[in-house]
Parts: sequence; structure tokens; C-alpha cells
Amino acid sequence: MSASTSVPRVRLSQQLIRFAGVGVVSTALHLGLFAALVRGGAPSQLANGVALVIATVLNTGLNRAWTFGVSGRRNLVAHHGQALVIFGITYAATTVALAVLGAVAPDAGTLVQTVVVAVANVLSTAARFVAMRRWIFRTPASPDDTTATPVGPTDRHDPAYSEGGVLEGQQGER
Repeated sequence: MSASTSVPRVRLSQQLIRFAGVGVVSTALHLGLFAALVRGGAPSQLANGVALVIATVLNTGLNRAWTFGVSGRRNLVAHHGQALVIFGITYAATTVALAVLGAVAPDAGTLVQTVVVAVANVLSTAARFVAMRRWIFRTPASPDDTTATPVGPTDRHDPAYSEGGVLEGQQGER
């Protein structure tokens, strides 16, 4: 039985709602860490980079499990590696936004810098969702499509396969 038939595909509307929820959590983490690092004396570009890396790791893990329904260790490293590409999109948007702010208002305070980072982050979110849905966590278009990442638990040693596992009700009999 293929992974695409063993786990129900999450509808687009559900994915969007879950993605938005994960986005709120990871954006709050990103902005909170950014503001704390800037107030602690870190340069804004460094604070942005550090905060964004931490938020991206959390974002990828939560979206992998909750939004796209992938569990287990299979493709975990590949998924996080692909997320680094998405990180690049967001990092470029926020870095350029901070550079423009620095040129326009070099004395901007932490609040203004944080708002600028937030706006740039929101603008890159659509690209992030499309990349996750179409590339990283893509589901097979047909049973013959073997290039797609399977959805659902992909590791037989994962606790989700054992009795009482989190996906027991979704998996049915094996």
C-alpha cells in the first residue's frame, strides 16, 4: 500500500489554516528573538539572521508534522535542507528591508526595525507556502509518481506505527 493511499490528504483549506497558525507562532518567535537581540546590543542584521534560523527550524518541524502530516525520520534532513532554500527567500527579504530602513532612517528604533522585519516576513510567506506545498512536502500526483515525498509516517520504527501511536486511527490495519 502506498503512502498516498494510507493517509488521507489534507485539504488545501486545512493546510492554509494550519500554515497560518504555524506562521503566527514562528513569526512571533522570530520577532521576539530579533527584538531581544537588538535590545541586547546585537547589530540588526546579525539579530535578524540568528532569530530567523531558529524560527525556521521550528517552522519547518511544525509545518512538516502538523500542516503537511509528515512524521518519522525519513527525509527529515532533506526537508530541513530544502527549508534552508526557503530560509534564503525570507532572509533576503528581511535583510533588504533592514538595509533600506538603515538608509532611509538610520536612527530607527527597535520597534520600527521589528515592524519592518515583520512586513518583509509576511510578504515572503506566500512564496514559503507554495515552496513547501509544491516542492518540500509534495504528495504524489499519481500512484506512478515516485519522485514525490510521501505523506504520513515514513519510518516503520516511528512510534506513530505502534499501537497507541498518534496516527493509529488514521493508519488503519497494517
